[in-house]
Amino acid sequence: MAFSRLLPAAPALAAAMWPVLPTVLLGTVCLLLMIGLSLVFPDLGTWWTAAGIIAVTVAAAYGSHLRLQRERTLFQVRLVAEAAQQVVLSPMPRRLGKVEIESLYLAAAAEARIGGDFYEVVDTPYGVRLLIGDVRGKGLPAVGAAAAIVNAFREAAYDEADMVSIARRLDASSTRYNAAFPPEGPMERFATALLVEIPHEGGRLDILNCGHPPPLLLNRGGLRVLEPASPSPLLSLAELIGEHYNVDTFDIAPGDLLLLYTDGIAEARARDGEFFPLAAWMRGQHRTLPRDLLTALHGDLVRYSKGRLDDDVAALAVRLSPEP
Repeated sequence: MAFSRLLPAAPALAAAMWPVLPTVLLGTVCLLLMIGLSLVFPDLGTWWTAAGIIAVTVAAAYGSHLRLQRERTLFQVRLVAEAAQQVVLSPMPRRLGKVEIESLYLAAAAEARIGGDFYEVVDTPYGVRLLIGDVRGKGLPAVGAAAAIVNAFREAAYDEADMVSIARRLDASSTRYNAAFPPEGPMERFATALLVEIPHEGGRLDILNCGHPPPLLLNRGGLRVLEPASPSPLLSLAELIGEHYNVDTFDIAPGDLLLLYTDGIAEARARDGEFFPLAAWMRGQHRTLPRDLLTALHGDLVRYSKGRLDDDVAALAVRLSPEP
């Protein structure tokens, strides 16, 4: 009798995992099994239990149909999100001349695989130019603003001889986009950005920092934080605080490793609220290859935050190849 009362639960549980037809077939098997048991034990209350099996099977089949519809919809949304992300983050070349490059991207909105962090690398007549930045916010609302900035960089990096002109064009593009598609709520939409230029002959880095976390340079002397002498205005805010752009120059030698990152890495938290110790972590990497560096960073960041990232994460690891 106890076993017969459990039969209606079988199709209900199947609906959570199986398609409609297997769920109906399982319900039919349970119904036939109940009828078979009634031939041996006439006092089981067959008709009440059979009616329960039929009702649960019909409801379970409908629930399975709705679940499959939602799964298909979510799958299509993720495909569209990934296509949109590819517009912002084009495939990254792993080597441009003497410069080796690797990239890492993790979106906080994991269901959509999309976020507001961005990066780009282009090889121009003036050298290899890199961009990394972060639009305020995350998810789909930040993607359009990021795309406007990246597309402007792809054109300006080839056209402009100096990085100050590139920064002005990025700011103008971001401002136009925000005017055409104003953000919801009272907060302004702005973006941090970091521009880096490495001449083809190497030897130096030119960096223009628009309110972005400073890059880290790992060389023979240890770790160096490349802080700007004076900060440049965030994108979309130049009209408010003035167009005072500043380019800093730093030395880089063959074998040195440069890490560009967004604040999602530096502000990743453990369960006790402590931030990820990025500088201390970087000091222990012993000048590894860019791919190995970002692989280790990805694993350690996920373990440190227990897989719970509150913000998008983007990083570029850049290495100047040693002389042959």
